[in-house]
Amino acid sequence: MNKQTLSILRCFHAKGVGFINFSATGKLLLSVGVDPEHTITVWRWQEGAKVASKGGHMERIFVAEFRPDSDTQFVSVGVKHIKFWTLAGSTLLYKKGIVGSVDNAKMQTMLSVAFGANSLTFTGAINGDVYVWKDHFLVRLVAKAHSGPVFTMYTTLRDGLIVTGGKERPTKEGGAVKLWDQEMKRCRAFQLETGQSLDCVRSVCRGKGKVLVGTKDGEIIEVGEKNAASNILINGHVEGEIWGLATHPSKDIFLTASNDGTARIWDLSDKKLLNKVSLGFAACCAAYSPNGEMVTIGMRNGEFVILLVNSLKMWGKKRDRKGAIQDIRFSPDNKYLAVGSAENTVDFYDITLGTSLNRIGYCKDIASFVIQMDFSADSKYIQVATGAYKRQVHEVPSGKQITETAHIERITWATWTSILGDEVIGIWPRNADKADVNCASVSHAGLNIATGDDFGLVKLFDFPCTEKFAKHKRYFGHSAHVTNVRFSHDDKYLISTGGDDCRSVQVVA
Repeated sequence: MNKQTLSILRCFHAKGVGFINFSATGKLLLSVGVDPEHTITVWRWQEGAKVASKGGHMERIFVAEFRPDSDTQFVSVGVKHIKFWTLAGSTLLYKKGIVGSVDNAKMQTMLSVAFGANSLTFTGAINGDVYVWKDHFLVRLVAKAHSGPVFTMYTTLRDGLIVTGGKERPTKEGGAVKLWDQEMKRCRAFQLETGQSLDCVRSVCRGKGKVLVGTKDGEIIEVGEKNAASNILINGHVEGEIWGLATHPSKDIFLTASNDGTARIWDLSDKKLLNKVSLGFAACCAAYSPNGEMVTIGMRNGEFVILLVNSLKMWGKKRDRKGAIQDIRFSPDNKYLAVGSAENTVDFYDITLGTSLNRIGYCKDIASFVIQMDFSADSKYIQVATGAYKRQVHEVPSGKQITETAHIERITWATWTSILGDEVIGIWPRNADKADVNCASVSHAGLNIATGDDFGLVKLFDFPCTEKFAKHKRYFGHSAHVTNVRFSHDDKYLISTGGDDCRSVQVVA
């Protein structure tokens, strides 16, 4: 595998592609558009040539799959329909699924499909039932195969066994993943051991005595068929962007906080999830205390929390603002907490006074929402980058603005995450919009600055970076904008977080 592009299909799915699937030999590819007719197109993808195309259905199509032994027959399922398709030359023909006289059966919204021998087809319904079809006729109904929607199914032709995955509460008798015999009359349920009260499986695959499971929560889990042991291979955030990122001051661990309402602590060396906590609201920013014993997280609803790192139990929380908390920082002397919000404010709290978290001061005259903040090394000043793309310096905790240039130049900063200032003018590319560079972080040694931008790039510059359009190294790994970057405590790793790709990536610096 050389990761080179093999073919680009210039297609007329103008509004997007909702599903793709290869034929049995791999020579053909079918695609389903998200246009009003949900057009289905079959391609000879290696040649970039369209074979046939036809409107699939006026309601949404969730899945369209070739039979695993055919290059001419496939099945599409979706909202209240199922269709059995045949590719005849350059024409697509279909037959609608007929429910017929099976007791208590009616057409449901179908979410998944699998295939058996002798022209059998299995479809998973939104109500938890599995429908068994012979040709295009319904012959049997497996009622309540899952207690919730059957999101995914997979058949292994070698032995004909069928794996289903759905939404289900784990019990001694049942689980969200089930392995069935060839006729779907007997099954074995597997516990995923995720610790969740409700498991939601969105993808399954089977081979070599193991079942691979993908969950709604972004986990990939390997389940052994014989011993039923589950092993979580990959963890991740679920929905929304990841903006909160903080690295531990003395250990190879880091924390991410996401719009999915969770905060997660990761091990850099082992690349594993160590702990996670549900916050109840979308999270926007995070920071470790200088001693590494606490972590604070700011939320979109204006609330911030302080958690004990070892247990992720609540130490304190406060909500003095209604706008999103954009950045949050402990002072180097571990006395103050600075909370910057979308309400054009930075609030100060003295955490040595206990969990009451009464505000003791705030910054005035901030022209726009806060983007980034950094304390001075002596904890007496804070620099604030704002949405007006101005950098301001204020006293702590009075909030008085410092405007004298000579005074500001004498300040030593404990950290630097600002994208603004003469020290970082070289990070901005030619013809850049103001919003193109999202984040920055100077290494602890003070020799380099890393940035993340709207083009999915992580860049590494020398610091300070005072010449325009400075030379740099580029790193790829995100499909969308990069939301945050941080160096590990020893500068061995650079961690970046993604927006729409919900992904954190490690780069060895």
